Amino acid sequence: MSEHHGYSEKDVQREVTELEGRSATAARIFDLRRIIGGLFVVYGVIVTAAGISPSDASLDKSEGININLWTGLGMLLLGVFFLVWLKLRPTPVPVAPEEEKTSE
Repeated sequence: MSEHHGYSEKDVQREVTELEGRSATAARIFDLRRIIGGLFVVYGVIVTAAGISPSDASLDKSEGININLWTGLGMLLLGVFFLVWLKLRPTPVPVAPEEEKTSE
């Protein structure tokens, strides 16, 4: 019973392996740490750039504190934290149920 509907077991296994590989790649690409870290870094750069040369009016509104500069730096630090976390602890590759049974 190796042939079923025109597909051999080898073809089905190859297709399953390919889909598992794509799934693992998609999990790594769309890891929330990458998305959140990237957005915080981009917005942090923008807000920090706006805070480098503040206007007198914006300093008066914030009672002398350069809020754009401090918020931008905080966003940059948070974004870098997420990206470093992703680098140090990457998403593990999911193990197929068949492989779990054979490894025990």
